Amino acid sequence: MKVKLCLLLVLISIQSFSQKKSKPNNDDLKSDAMESLDARYAEYKNIALNIWNFAELGYKETQSSALLQKTLRDNGFEVNAPVAGIPTAFVASYGSGKPVIGILAEFDALPGLSQEAVPERKAIEGKAGGHGCGHHLFGTASVAAGIELKKLIEAKKITGTIRVYGTPAEEGGSGKVYMVREGLFADVDAVIHWHPAAENSVTMMSALANKSAKFRFHGLSAHAAAAPEKGRSSLDAVESMNYMVNMMREHVPQETRIHYVITSGGKAPNVIPDFAEVYYYVRHPKRETVVHVFDRVVNAAKGAALGTDTKVDFEIIGGTHDLLINRTLAEVMQKNLDKVGGISYTADELEFGKKIQSTFNFSVPPLETASTVVPLKTEENSGGGSTDVGDVSYAVPTVGLRSATWVPGTPAHSWQAVACGGTEIGIKGMMVAAKTMALTGVDLFKDPSIITRAKAEFTKDVGSYNYEALLGDRKPALNYRD
Repeated sequence: MKVKLCLLLVLISIQSFSQKKSKPNNDDLKSDAMESLDARYAEYKNIALNIWNFAELGYKETQSSALLQKTLRDNGFEVNAPVAGIPTAFVASYGSGKPVIGILAEFDALPGLSQEAVPERKAIEGKAGGHGCGHHLFGTASVAAGIELKKLIEAKKITGTIRVYGTPAEEGGSGKVYMVREGLFADVDAVIHWHPAAENSVTMMSALANKSAKFRFHGLSAHAAAAPEKGRSSLDAVESMNYMVNMMREHVPQETRIHYVITSGGKAPNVIPDFAEVYYYVRHPKRETVVHVFDRVVNAAKGAALGTDTKVDFEIIGGTHDLLINRTLAEVMQKNLDKVGGISYTADELEFGKKIQSTFNFSVPPLETASTVVPLKTEENSGGGSTDVGDVSYAVPTVGLRSATWVPGTPAHSWQAVACGGTEIGIKGMMVAAKTMALTGVDLFKDPSIITRAKAEFTKDVGSYNYEALLGDRKPALNYRD
């Protein structure tokens, strides 16, 4: 009897051990995901460099969007495109039920930053744009992370829905705002994103709310010497507006940022211009202050038109909210970023990095800092830029990271960032982001309590505010880069 009892206990122990072994834990899933991403390094590198070469501007990212959509379809996703009235926007989904986890993917380039992947200023002949913010890496890493999570759902190791959102025109076009306004995030439980940078860190920095517009003045043409009294200069109106706004800078909250470029100012000095245009951005940490200051800029435009006997109209181009930070999700992502770690440079990459750093006129951190991970900040900071991810963060709990795709010290929107993004330095940083997002996704799928806590924090932060797009009900500004 005792022998039979012992054999029974042994069999139960073996069965229990077998069941535990057949049901992988989070660490097993994360290790598998990282190994799988490493195995596809060359594939994702090729996708990113193709998009780097396309260098398509906001709302014109036809090839870039198509390549990412094809990659997702080839890997089993159902892709819905176009969406929200934007030809290059898409939503790719796999799985069913809860939780629904979204990953943001950007892919637009910047004008005026054409650059070869070399450590000195050298534009690519025939190209106007360049990926000075690394969105070729952004979109590719997000797609890669989404595919890894899809594979785990397919293998029944996690359950729920994974979505990859193809979000165009982040650089001033506010693409995500239209997608939020369209309700495309209404059933999402959490959103993951990232951004290229010169360090490895979880985002604990908010973004400035932003409202932008193009002001167009209409006057009368005439010969500037023979009949100046018959003309009404639209350029005079633009310059008058700019003067008034510059005087206004003394009388706005000190955190306010106002910038402009004259996009059209006439063609010949001896022809009084009957049309001129100036493109303005207004930013501040608080969305309500942005609205107030922007209205004062509009009044300056009206005053300029009145004083120069011209007419003015304006078109809202973009408008984005500040970025809500979700500490619950940030703490989860920090653990995964620590697990993944930073990047290491080869001898050739170190030499490249030194040459890049030598082009700066300011002090820079050591190149070795790319291999480290910044500890999670104890307090949120106010950022200096703006992003349409802010609007997503007012719709659903959102978390992001930055990874070292540029050598330490490199500022965004620079030719140096474009150059780094076209090399292995950029690709290595991209894979850090892909791994961190995939691992964070595993935690969100496997532990429902994380989402519960993140939603409670989100609800508290949003409070009684009812989301309203700062760009109003306008249709996407598809030609804002023209």
